Amino acid sequence: MTCHINPSILSADFSRLGEELTAITTADAAHIDVMDGHFVPNLTWGLPVVKRLKEVSPVPFDVHLMIEDADRWAPDYAEVGCESVTFHAEAAIAPIKLARTLRESGAKAGMALRPATAVEPYLDMLIELDMLLIMTVEPGFGGQKFLDVTLPKIRRAAAALEGSDAPVMVQVDGGITEETIVRAAEAGATCFVAGSSVYGTDDVEASIAGLRQAAASAHRH
Repeated sequence: MTCHINPSILSADFSRLGEELTAITTADAAHIDVMDGHFVPNLTWGLPVVKRLKEVSPVPFDVHLMIEDADRWAPDYAEVGCESVTFHAEAAIAPIKLARTLRESGAKAGMALRPATAVEPYLDMLIELDMLLIMTVEPGFGGQKFLDVTLPKIRRAAAALEGSDAPVMVQVDGGITEETIVRAAEAGATCFVAGSSVYGTDDVEASIAGLRQAAASAHRH
């Protein structure tokens, strides 16, 4: 089973983001958290910054929109060339329509669920998605501790996808370390967002390799 490691630039040095993107060329994508100060209490960057970073990035962009009115704003990120755009189920009025719009714009469509949001109401629409993001912390801030209470939800999502025609990745985001990635991978996650456990270390490349190895060994067992 292939596992993807997507470092989160929320934990990078904001004064040198171009260089920080170049440092993760061994990763599968850069995870870009867009926060509006409304859907989550924090505020990060918007479309102009993401568009400019995309122009200099050597890795694909996995954009995670923690914003209100996702139906209106998400397609813009696909239009500027972001390879994957994830919106929150809680912030979308017409999630199936939005997922189709993103795909029509050339991006992969992802949908995110907060820790307390059940996956069951969305199981029938998984075929419309390329990725399901199960938040393993409350969205809004980096550096939080992994919530083990989300593991059963990851298992249920992975079980629903097993044997299905939909090649949907199950992504987890929040508190991912070489220890917690094992539990998430065993539960069925295949794509892992890691912030401080990549950018908070002395050797970014070695950290990515360590996470990848830990997830792969969990999948083998």
